[in-house]
Amino acid sequence: MIEGLVDLEKLVRLQDEIGPQQGNASVRLQFDVDTQRRHLIDGELEADLMVPCRRCLQPMAVSVASHFKLAIVSDDALAAEVPSDYEPVLVDDEQLDLLGAVEDELILSLPQVVYHDEANCAISREQMSSGEAPVEEVSRPDSPFDVLKSLKGKF
Repeated sequence: MIEGLVDLEKLVRLQDEIGPQQGNASVRLQFDVDTQRRHLIDGELEADLMVPCRRCLQPMAVSVASHFKLAIVSDDALAAEVPSDYEPVLVDDEQLDLLGAVEDELILSLPQVVYHDEANCAISREQMSSGEAPVEEVSRPDSPFDVLKSLKGKF
């Protein structure tokens, strides 16, 4: 078993997704081998992140937690045989980038949409509504036959 902290500033893909981060993610990884000799990882992570509000784009604190189960496989055929409660992770030469796997799980645990409470958001209620569009009278375009109507009356 491995327990420790991962520096959030070193997770480049996470920063690309939600912006610069500070602090650490707490990670616990338990390793095992099943009866089919698959290498398994049972993991948990927790982190306090700064995620941009989808309305005002200002960062807001969000706590994320994830429990994940990974099965390390070397090809797609073996991935199809992994038990359904495990996520297959394809590796080359039986080497797994643990930091990359933790970063993947952290990104997957991000909430889809994050908003400040209306009272705390930099965007006011008036700015959130687009208002009603003014109704303009729609004039019909001139018909090419209007000229013919005017000529018809002259003869």
